[in-house]
Amino acid sequence: MLEVRDLKVSYGAAPALWGVSFDLRKGELLCTVGPNGAGKTTLINTLAGVLRARSGRITFEGHDITALPAHRFCEAGIAIVPEGRRLFGSMSVLENLEIGSMLPAAKAQRAKSLESVLALFPALKVKLQQAAGELSGGQQQMVAIGRALMARPRLLLLDEPSLGLSPLIVHEMFSAIRRVHAEGTAVLLVEQNVSMALRVADRAYVLEEGRMVAEGTPDTLMQNEEVRRAYLGV
Repeated sequence: MLEVRDLKVSYGAAPALWGVSFDLRKGELLCTVGPNGAGKTTLINTLAGVLRARSGRITFEGHDITALPAHRFCEAGIAIVPEGRRLFGSMSVLENLEIGSMLPAAKAQRAKSLESVLALFPALKVKLQQAAGELSGGQQQMVAIGRALMARPRLLLLDEPSLGLSPLIVHEMFSAIRRVHAEGTAVLLVEQNVSMALRVADRAYVLEEGRMVAEGTPDTLMQNEEVRRAYLGV
């Protein structure tokens, strides 16, 4: 479904990703883990079109999207839940959700998508007219995920969805991610909470200093003592 080959990304003269290559299969939940500064957010922002690759190739569903303008990535079927949520705080929850369905195909299914989002996050039902900035951190993350799902993506990119949330809310968030995946959406999850990420993933990659250094099933990575100690912090 998604093929990344020899991807290189820089901030000015400073390299952030060095020849990253990996595949994500149709309907798969793939996670990328690694320490702070490994390049995880750079990777996911590049796959969403927010950052431009210096070289390499990104192929999605058989089409080379490497050079697409940023706004065309969503049209291609990719949606991102960015780190820090980035909601419009003064706008209502409903308005934030509707922003995710502005493309014609998604707009035509807006009512159905909204129903699905509210089924996934029932706590938002009574918050639709409330300003998004007034919500708790966990509820704001629900809105951020819901906004991405309103675009009806085939690939959902999640950047640190557990960041700053209480353990209870983290469990709720990962339960929702499992449900989204179970309903057929492919998911690429970037996450510092290694144990939770590996618990839900089909496969995982370890990113270190801008390079992919290990790959395998969660069980395989957790049984590798060197990977556990050096990269997973467990």
